[in-house]
Amino acid sequence: MAPRRRRTDAAPLFVAAAAAYTANVALGAAVATRVIDTSGFRWLHHAMYIATCVTSAAAFSAVLWGRPKYASRRAAFALAPAVVPLAAIPYLGTRSRRHPLTALAAAPFIVAGLVCAWRPADRK
Repeated sequence: MAPRRRRTDAAPLFVAAAAAYTANVALGAAVATRVIDTSGFRWLHHAMYIATCVTSAAAFSAVLWGRPKYASRRAAFALAPAVVPLAAIPYLGTRSRRHPLTALAAAPFIVAGLVCAWRPADRK
């Protein structure tokens, strides 16, 4: 019988990173469209940004310890380019179009990391 394929054991970290990113984008979009007024608690968006960065770094750490190795590394390397837009966001103005566009530039890499982490390891 062939060995059972399994997803990487770091998959929950990739889910946490994607969830933090999604919540942060949703809050930012709601504030930008004036659906929500966060003038009394501006720190919330910043705290969610920090949570996104921390969970993304934790998910990327699967490159060192994740099992199965090939699937973990593939998922971590798919997520890696997201560091560029996430690192650039604090240096961009919040009132210009650059801020949301840069934030959305991380989305494909976060989704790719999530998909790669949940796909079964197909290497023997």
